[in-house]
Amino acid sequence: MANLATLVRLLLSLCWYPLTGFASVQWPGGASSRFYDFKVQTVRITKLCNTKDIVTINGMFPGPVVYAHEDDRVIVNVTNETPHNITIHWHGIRQRLSCWSDGPSYITQCPIKAGQSFTYEFTIVEQKGTLLWHAHASWLRGTVYGAIVVYPKTGVPYPFQYPYEEHIILLGEYWLKDLIQLEQQVMDSGGAPPPADAFTINGHPGPNYNCSNDDVYKIDVVHGKTYLLRIINAGLNMENFFAIANHKLTIAEVDGEYTKPLTTDRVMLGPGQTMNVLVTADQPLGKYSMAMGAYMSARGVRFQNISAIAYFQYVGAVPNTLALPAQLPGFNDSLAVKTVMDGLKSLNPVNVPEEIDTILFYTIGLNVQKCKSNTPDKNCQATNNGVLAASMNNISFIRPNISLLEAYYKKINGCYTEDFPDVPLEFYDFVNGAPNNIPNDTQALNGTRTKVLEYGTRVQLILQDTGTVSTENHPIHLHGFSFYVVGYGAGNYDNRTATFNLVDPPYMNTIGVPVGGWAVIRFVADNPGLVYALSLGSTYVVGIVYGFHSEEWARRA
Repeated sequence: MANLATLVRLLLSLCWYPLTGFASVQWPGGASSRFYDFKVQTVRITKLCNTKDIVTINGMFPGPVVYAHEDDRVIVNVTNETPHNITIHWHGIRQRLSCWSDGPSYITQCPIKAGQSFTYEFTIVEQKGTLLWHAHASWLRGTVYGAIVVYPKTGVPYPFQYPYEEHIILLGEYWLKDLIQLEQQVMDSGGAPPPADAFTINGHPGPNYNCSNDDVYKIDVVHGKTYLLRIINAGLNMENFFAIANHKLTIAEVDGEYTKPLTTDRVMLGPGQTMNVLVTADQPLGKYSMAMGAYMSARGVRFQNISAIAYFQYVGAVPNTLALPAQLPGFNDSLAVKTVMDGLKSLNPVNVPEEIDTILFYTIGLNVQKCKSNTPDKNCQATNNGVLAASMNNISFIRPNISLLEAYYKKINGCYTEDFPDVPLEFYDFVNGAPNNIPNDTQALNGTRTKVLEYGTRVQLILQDTGTVSTENHPIHLHGFSFYVVGYGAGNYDNRTATFNLVDPPYMNTIGVPVGGWAVIRFVADNPGLVYALSLGSTYVVGIVYGFHSEEWARRA
């Protein structure tokens, strides 16, 4: 549900115990080194008829692009010149033996406090494509984000015709209120956060919003040329459709991995997802809208229903011509989402784990906890005077006071337990028969629970949406790894009828678990270090080998 607050969090630690130790693991050295200096700064900007201070990197909104080549070493020194705690997460970077640089606060590091610095250092091992960096402490993610562009090694071509130009398209959300204050208000209320005041494309809302006729992003294109658009959903809460009026989009890469070409009229990206598309300027000279609109699969949720607009404008077009409008699917058109997902395939046959050591079954859902406040009008504003939460296997996260990675390596007891269940505590009709007597039977257990995995474990993870409060599409992101999406479907998962693609499934780091349905992913837990999984905002799964999390960031908890 794209608008629920980050209130209660689930944490699972997925702890790694070596079978053979680190002797055989080689530290990645990097072909070249790329140095970046990030200053966390507050700047004053005017948007939507309103002037306010926002937190940025180097005074830029969106932030600077991190450029590199495959196998480069990247070193980023971050200095915090604001009064707010912050960390930076490198979304999609696999962090081979560099888990301390992954970035989620209280998971792999404590926040960078005011006046302090922290240096992130990692090698981009066997990766190329479009990825994302963003703040990973509080809702600062709403303005602190930017693109990561990783080119192939020198002399290695793209597996498609080289484009005339490349452009980065960052889809975002913008609030008039201060994000730190807004987050605190939502946490205190126990209810849902308000929708964003605007969607943005590269920081620009476009002419559909107040005072924004001139606050529009534009790409000037030459007729007959083909362009590569690196599309990134950097939003805090929402999944979004994207389309260009009268133009086809050919998907060539998803989450930094090449795919077989797939041509479509529109795409949908969840928070944190990236997609490279090829667009040929083959229409009559003119100005064509690029539109970003909401995909909202949950029931009864308020969301921003005004589209952000940018321009795909032909060189030589008549000045001041009206832009042709882009046609977006309906806000709840899940078939449009499924149609694209059905067509995504890895560019070549891949090495999917066929023998599985561990099968995990995790339900994903919302909860409404009973009110325990003496001031329910202020603190229990969810349905029936409850408090919103989120859970996996009906267990919600309690955030630790120190970094879990530090607790693990320093053997600090009492920070987490090792009893997260492999399967739900109870099986029932998850989609159609979920408990919904709010808040009497919609509560979750709380804890900082862990799941222990041995290094090298071949994992199959079943992710099941539930109908408690509402079914919806859930983006799930895996830190430190990509994974094969071998299957997905509607309803309750049934291994007797589920069909898998074990030949050329897409290799992704973020997957939208279908509304009222399931998805199955496979991967090998072979990356030593602590990363984590986050589902439903800040609902975490953390571990010394791998983790995963939903890119609904602060959508709810």
